[in-house]
Amino acid sequence: MLKVSIVTISFNQASYLERTIESVLNQDYGNIEYIVVDPGSKDGSRELIKRNESRISKVIFEPDDGPADGLNKGFAAATGDIFAFLNSDDILYPGAVSGAVRYFAAHADVDVVSGHARIIDPDDQVLRRAYSDRMSPIKFVYLGAILIQPSTFFRRRAFERTPGFNSKNHVSWDGELFFEMALAGCKFDLSEEIWSGFRLHERSITVSKKLEEKGREKMNELLRRVTGRGRNNWDNGWEVAYRAWRHLRNPRDTLERVLRGPIFGRSLD
Repeated sequence: MLKVSIVTISFNQASYLERTIESVLNQDYGNIEYIVVDPGSKDGSRELIKRNESRISKVIFEPDDGPADGLNKGFAAATGDIFAFLNSDDILYPGAVSGAVRYFAAHADVDVVSGHARIIDPDDQVLRRAYSDRMSPIKFVYLGAILIQPSTFFRRRAFERTPGFNSKNHVSWDGELFFEMALAGCKFDLSEEIWSGFRLHERSITVSKKLEEKGREKMNELLRRVTGRGRNNWDNGWEVAYRAWRHLRNPRDTLERVLRGPIFGRSLD
């Protein structure tokens, strides 16, 4: 039976953390290694983690240099065949882990598989659905491919082909990791199952404008790695084209956006 290592990074999100932890511990798959990393929460998160410590495989209480560094610490301690990471405000739906394992068992050549998600509010109410795209480096840098992070699982071998999470990236460390995997030649695929609840709330980075500003800087950096040059006016046209192509290739996500609004920069009023 394949071992699945799941890492949660926790920092001052006690309002949601217990739901996150329970969503992992209540999975129906029997070989999960759950690792929780907290660099120093002051809102009761550590006490909550300690109450569940007997059911958590490993707890890491030590300072770090941000979320990406915390994830690197967690995966350095991981011993599984399949990896995933779940932020302390998101949740896994029942059967998510067993679904991912079944997919990998049936597709030995696949390194990374993404399912889909429900976008949820602070009270677990569903705002809309979100559907992952097919990944490639060029589509990613032109905003033509988005993977739903908590619904994405990857083999250890895929993670080991990358430098790990970029600890200097405090906005889109998850997307940069998937970009590194794609650049390294890892094979990505999609499952049609909905595996996670991706939570939006007032403090979430997805809602914040910070994502748009800092994310653009990071995307320009990754664009240079793909094209070997800095961004120019032609890239604006390519971005429009790739984003339009994404909307055509992923019509379910496009329809959700039209009917129920965007995910990024969304107002929760």
